[in-house]
Amino acid sequence: MNEGNDCTRRDFVKLSAGAALVTAAGAIGAEQTREQPVTSSWPGGARPRIGSVSWNFHSLAGGRSPKQAIDTIGRLGFEGIELILQSRRDIESFWTDPTIEAIRKELDKYKLQVPQFAVFQPAVEELTSSRADERQRALDGFEAGCRIAKKLGTPIIDIVAPWARELKGPGSYLPRHFEVRDPKPGQKFHIDIASGFDWEKVWATFVESIKGCLQRAKAHGLKFTVENHTHTMMPDPTAFLRLWDAIRDPALGMNLDVGWVALQREYPPVAVHKAGKHLMNIHMRDIDGLMRLFVHVGQGVMDFQAIVNALKAVRFQGFLNIEQDGLPGDMETTCARYLALMKELLA
Repeated sequence: MNEGNDCTRRDFVKLSAGAALVTAAGAIGAEQTREQPVTSSWPGGARPRIGSVSWNFHSLAGGRSPKQAIDTIGRLGFEGIELILQSRRDIESFWTDPTIEAIRKELDKYKLQVPQFAVFQPAVEELTSSRADERQRALDGFEAGCRIAKKLGTPIIDIVAPWARELKGPGSYLPRHFEVRDPKPGQKFHIDIASGFDWEKVWATFVESIKGCLQRAKAHGLKFTVENHTHTMMPDPTAFLRLWDAIRDPALGMNLDVGWVALQREYPPVAVHKAGKHLMNIHMRDIDGLMRLFVHVGQGVMDFQAIVNALKAVRFQGFLNIEQDGLPGDMETTCARYLALMKELLA
């Protein structure tokens, strides 16, 4: 999950050129991709599967239906699609039993798996709050996500790690505040830190909240992943390993976002090796040469071959899901290009 990125007119022309060819190739190979056996020379016998997040094709504002995204992702020939609880109000206003049943029928139409169900930040943002009532509200939102995930038939529920509520940036989503574009004279990169901020106390609260989430996930027969973002309690695999050491439960895993870890100047293949056996899901995206903008797959410098090599070394067998978050330009062509690339690298 990330901020939007600008796409120049030249970039758009580059993306559009050959779009019809890529889309046609995706359509021709769609059924072949779904029927392709996952057994291969991959260590352990089963290669990772190739997916996309639904929000590549819809906004993260509340109440957005994934139906069109399911149709697009399924038609392209992906093997899986991640779905998301976008806001707390969507628990009752959108994710009703009839809606879930209709979504499951649409998934079955394309033989799409749901590798994990994400609970977006607005539904669980108080997990690091110093107030017990706010933490309980976040846990209630998380458990509602577990119930939805169970009905969708996914094995994993996921959240982006929350950040300390004592930290405030210029926008509502702190991870997006990682640079100052065109700074004015004397302007500094700044995050407000509340008086009395106690990192160890916040960390202890975070650990207890994650334990509470994990307990609820397991009660619904689910595994639980936490995703890395900048400025959160878990910005990288090293932080995840500290979290795992405090909990030590095999039902807790990491959802590694290779773009967000690259943005922080960690080489994603090394991050894969660090997280190792704890990796349950991967978010894949491209990034520009300055490691600051998430550009369309094929326009950036992400070393996808090295990532796949590292995943093979740690015997990863989960999903590799493209998450480019609806950039300006032709996202369908980008996803078709990603699918073709992953099929080649995983062969």
